[in-house]
Amino acid sequence: MAKRGKKYIEAKKKVEPRKYELEEAVKLAVEIAYANFDETVDIAIRLGVDPRHADQMIRGAVSLPHGLGKEVRVVAFCKGEKQQEAIDAGADFVGAEDLVKKIQEGWLDFDKAVATPDMMAQVGKIGRILGPRGLMPNAKAGTVTFEIGKTIKELKKGMVQYKVEKAGIVHAPVGKVSFGPEKLKENILTLLDSINKAKPSGLKGAYFQSISISTTMGPGISIDVSKVGSYLAGL
Repeated sequence: MAKRGKKYIEAKKKVEPRKYELEEAVKLAVEIAYANFDETVDIAIRLGVDPRHADQMIRGAVSLPHGLGKEVRVVAFCKGEKQQEAIDAGADFVGAEDLVKKIQEGWLDFDKAVATPDMMAQVGKIGRILGPRGLMPNAKAGTVTFEIGKTIKELKKGMVQYKVEKAGIVHAPVGKVSFGPEKLKENILTLLDSINKAKPSGLKGAYFQSISISTTMGPGISIDVSKVGSYLAGL
């Protein structure tokens, strides 16, 4: 086990071994953040699904009301008039076959990628490069679309794309410590609502198994999943 620093140990002491309500968990996460930079707040959600079954592969995208608090570099794979639409929407890099070639040559200086459907045959050639890095455009995540301008604006603002991992866990950023508890809470509820709406219709048993939040440098704080229904009912 990696040796923890004194600041982490002190922060950990302030986290009780219990399930917190969402509001107090977010407040505590902000209070115990100790890094000398604006830490990201992340959430880990364990779902009662088996991703090996196609109907239980939970994935999607949602625009958080307060964004993510960081610059998002977006590339757009498109042709013709859609290229100007992408540029006008704020895409950092726009191209077609030339952009595919650039990535094949090793360039990966971006955070998100979008594509029009007619470009996916070309983008598929770099699937082995983009896929493992979570950069491959995907229709279910809303990043393969002819509404490319709208999607780019949402990504730049703070759209979160999520996908359940093999262990049944969804990891996602939900903002910065500097947002404060209220904005972080609203971002988290928006994400939970999106994931809740993606629940497989035939799933048996509890959908939300466990939830925890943490800052970049801080310890995890467990959230009471039995309250998720009441949280979402208030949206």
